[in-house]
Amino acid sequence: MFSDQKREARRRYREFVEEGIFEGKRSDLTGGGLLRSSGGWTGLKGFRKAGLRVKGDERILGDSDFVGHVLKSAEEAFEEKYDLRARGYDFDRAVVRVAEVMGMTAGQVTAFGKSPQTVKARALLCFWAHRKLGMTTVEIAAKLNICQSAVSRSSKRGEKIEREHPFELIADKGIKS
Repeated sequence: MFSDQKREARRRYREFVEEGIFEGKRSDLTGGGLLRSSGGWTGLKGFRKAGLRVKGDERILGDSDFVGHVLKSAEEAFEEKYDLRARGYDFDRAVVRVAEVMGMTAGQVTAFGKSPQTVKARALLCFWAHRKLGMTTVEIAAKLNICQSAVSRSSKRGEKIEREHPFELIADKGIKS
């Protein structure tokens, strides 16, 4: 939201928060939800009379555009996980796919060891299993016989690997995962 680059986004977000601290407590930002931020029921009726449609969700604080963006992102992530599950993708199939894209066997992907190729393959597997299939880091750790924190670190490395290479979890559809 603040930048496409993580470092720049964090810097801008910090500036945004610091500026907001000086404004103090604002009633239009307290309590969250569309109802309060639009001025109550009267405000919402005014939007309706003016023919304006607004999107709101009491769990997300922000204007209609922001709430819509957050909900759309969440829906896309949910749909991707559902689509993968519907196509039969699970941990074992992800292992096979990682082996294919890395030019290894499935056994090499899940093997103990610190060879650079194995570490890279496990990192990609952890990322796909966690972020794309929705598995918890605890579930993945149990399957790989490693600790949960190692899965978290590997998943972050796997995300970077996927960004740097044209690897796709689903090979037959061309969906970038």
